[in-house]
Amino acid sequence: MEAAMEDDVKDDHNHNYCGSGSSKVQMSDLTTVPPPACPAAVSGGEPKSRQGRLWSGGSVGSRFMDSDTGSESSEVSEADLTLTAAANTEGKLCLGSSSKFLLNAMAVEDYRKNHWPNLEEAIDRLLFQNPSDHTSVSYAQIYGYIYKCVCQQHSELLYSDLTSKITDRLLLVSSQLQCCPAENLIENFNVALTQYTASLECIVPVFIYLNKFYIESKLNRDLKDDLMKLFADLVAERHLSTLMPLLIEAHSMPFHVQPSTMASVVKGLYSLRPEWAQLAPELFSGFIPQIYPPAVESELPDYADHDRKLQMELFMNGFPRGDQSRKRASEDS
Repeated sequence: MEAAMEDDVKDDHNHNYCGSGSSKVQMSDLTTVPPPACPAAVSGGEPKSRQGRLWSGGSVGSRFMDSDTGSESSEVSEADLTLTAAANTEGKLCLGSSSKFLLNAMAVEDYRKNHWPNLEEAIDRLLFQNPSDHTSVSYAQIYGYIYKCVCQQHSELLYSDLTSKITDRLLLVSSQLQCCPAENLIENFNVALTQYTASLECIVPVFIYLNKFYIESKLNRDLKDDLMKLFADLVAERHLSTLMPLLIEAHSMPFHVQPSTMASVVKGLYSLRPEWAQLAPELFSGFIPQIYPPAVESELPDYADHDRKLQMELFMNGFPRGDQSRKRASEDS
């Protein structure tokens, strides 16, 4: 009698036993659903007390037992079990290497189709436009494209495309300067440098997000410095051997070239490479302060002699010394 009663109470305190017949299933006979293939901690979803259990030795399509009520749930397929397990993995998406490669490829394709073409068109409008042209460009829209590219981790690709685009244009400018006559090189070089500098005043601010979060933080450089270096390498340095003698000759003949053009070219060359001033110190000292070392008292007569020679050259070239009648009487003695 005691043995029979012992058999009747062998179920656990939650009464987890099969509802059909007298065949009882102990807790040790029940197994939980196998964890998903992706290694992630199971959290969220239903509480543990409500999670389904499988019959021991049953197939994937076996019936569930509810640990609270002991009632059987409806049959589920293997796909349903996979989705249920995936739902309990902290909401993380488990992707294989092939899936990640596909997503990356789709992201790059979206950049190539939807983002870069619009940016390329805007850069074309801003580069080397004539000062008289009024180009209509939506800076807010361009900034929006750049912001998306950086947020989608296309910073390196965007920076590469930007520099490649500007490199192609600078190579074209360099070839055009190569074909122009020598007497027009100073003026044409000034136009190219002025237009390029003006275009950077528009391009650099609109790419500020790329500059801050990629070029400055990862490359430890500055976008404007990089783009000015491109002009120095691809344009200025290639024509320096021809341009410098022309500038020295023009400086020796006052007003042979417009003073504003001379000042713009010399200051531009100095901003690109300050060391170029050592190639013609006298030329650069006429437009850039402190090219020569500080003056000393023993060299004052030499400076005065240099000024007298300069005044004489100006006088010989038709520039009067001015009205001397208004000089004070004490200055005549």
